[in-house]
Amino acid sequence: MISEEEIRHSNGGPIAGQRNDQREADALLPVAVDLGLGGDDGYWDQGGRAVPPWSALRPPPAAPLSDRHATSTRFGLDGPRGQREGDHPVPRMHRPVVATLRQREPGYRRRRVPHPGWTAAPSRRRARVSRTILLGILVVQAFLSLRLQNTAFEDEALYLYVGHLQLDHVLQGTPVPPGFSDYFSGSPLLYPVLAAGVESVFGLAGARALSLVFMLGSTALLCSLTRLLFNEWAALCAAAIFATTQSTLFLGNFATYDAAAIFLLALAAWIVVRTAPNSAIWACVLAAPVAALAVAVKYAALMFLPTVAILAALAAYPHRRWRGSVLRGILVPSVTAAILLAALALAGGNSLHAIGTTTTARAVGNANPLELLLDSLKWGGGCVALGLVGTVAYAWQGRMDEVPGMKAAGDRGRPWRLALGLLLCGTALLAPAYQMHLHTSVSLHKHIGYGLLFTAPMAGVGLSRMVGAHLRYPQLAILAWVTLLALGITQSKDLYHAWADSTRMVATLKSQLKPGGRYLVESSSVPRYYLRTDSASDQWTSTYAITYVDRKGQRLSGEVGYRAALRAAYFDVIELDRTVTRELDDKLLRQLRTNGKYRLLAKLPYRNSFGTGSYDVWVKR
Repeated sequence: MISEEEIRHSNGGPIAGQRNDQREADALLPVAVDLGLGGDDGYWDQGGRAVPPWSALRPPPAAPLSDRHATSTRFGLDGPRGQREGDHPVPRMHRPVVATLRQREPGYRRRRVPHPGWTAAPSRRRARVSRTILLGILVVQAFLSLRLQNTAFEDEALYLYVGHLQLDHVLQGTPVPPGFSDYFSGSPLLYPVLAAGVESVFGLAGARALSLVFMLGSTALLCSLTRLLFNEWAALCAAAIFATTQSTLFLGNFATYDAAAIFLLALAAWIVVRTAPNSAIWACVLAAPVAALAVAVKYAALMFLPTVAILAALAAYPHRRWRGSVLRGILVPSVTAAILLAALALAGGNSLHAIGTTTTARAVGNANPLELLLDSLKWGGGCVALGLVGTVAYAWQGRMDEVPGMKAAGDRGRPWRLALGLLLCGTALLAPAYQMHLHTSVSLHKHIGYGLLFTAPMAGVGLSRMVGAHLRYPQLAILAWVTLLALGITQSKDLYHAWADSTRMVATLKSQLKPGGRYLVESSSVPRYYLRTDSASDQWTSTYAITYVDRKGQRLSGEVGYRAALRAAYFDVIELDRTVTRELDDKLLRQLRTNGKYRLLAKLPYRNSFGTGSYDVWVKR
């Protein structure tokens, strides 16, 4: 039993056994101390004086206790509010032993002192815990992406095939067929060449693994960016949310431009935030070439450059106020635009035409805007909802943004916090709004991921605020994250099986190849990629477009050209599956059944996310 004199003495001076007790208490402080997840009542003294945060307190000396009392006190086994042994209270498990003893004496006044939370001084232990959690998130993301298995999608096959043509041109001088740059949504000299180089060594799985590396890097950069803007707790929540969205999981095992472009955008955003405290204004310009490269890799990344520029200004405002922040907001887009203009001048007019046809002046489709809105909510609504919660909570109270090297939240002001939240959350609306304007659903499930990259930091703030101080309501955060995880898993699987397995179809076509043969295949890029060593590029025609020259020398295109080619038995093999150009396929199938010049070789059934169908392979009699 502790005497009253010993309790009084513990608040004011040393007693016997102080050094040993300090070493023992230091060794037994829980991990929650390092992560700032301690008690919610603050620290009190008798005269209303502020007591330092308990992460800065040294364990006070104490007299020897009984075995039962010492164990229960040290490990917090006496209940959430503390229980009394005799006449003296036992502290809670996440308070220092003496700092939270309540003194029932005249003049004692209970006073709340803001807890440090994650804003405590950095420590090696906290860094190790944060990195371990981030590593676990990345492992989960990698596993969920790699579980997706299917044959090459037509876009993957096209980019890898063109990449091989570019490599052959550089290494062997083989001429590259013209026209690819006219309809590519990114430079054919960048990602396709890189992916083809990896694919030539490791196959399709290697090219997809390259995308996984890019997406894992994006998650890691997002975590670091969020930590710089807010704190580690919000950063880990943001990484956990972004790692489980369908676009992240899907693009992590999909060999197209998108993963590389998202990584470059994440790197550019991280640079402008990381260099914000730097006194050298030009440091933010380091993000300009990275942002320009992102646009060159995928032209759609141009839509998100304003977010990077405004983020550069907002991140610098707490350090340089409006003059320095405005200057940074002007420098980043100006240098980026100069780099892009120089690149366009070197590339010629074809690249500018491709940017227009694939991005800025894309053809208007016939998709219903309401359906596009519902799809956008289905694929990204959960992350955006958490982002809005985080924006409102952060604008109302910015206590979570104090990190080493950054000014206090009170110095930034509520307008600044609101502007930052609206910028990051609003970015998620860019891609859906633009595609609703164009009435097209092409690649919407991929483009949503660009905006979610910027919304995830605010979603992390929202999820951490749902938990409350010191993990008070973890069940809410667990429920929200598990819901997002379940949606991401099911949605990514459905999208990854939106196209059918083409293994049997490719094997059937391979058996019919011959020198100089001509082949009409609905998605010709897939067999052309798999059979590139056995055929030439000009032997393949898809149902997207045709230019057929008849015996009279007339150049025919569209449906007329296909019908004329079938009447003349121009193609040796025809494959139709009614997945891309269904109306045209139905007309051509009716003609094949009646003209007598072709016979059905094989009807290969398949199943995808939309149902069942068959690859109909016709050969010339």
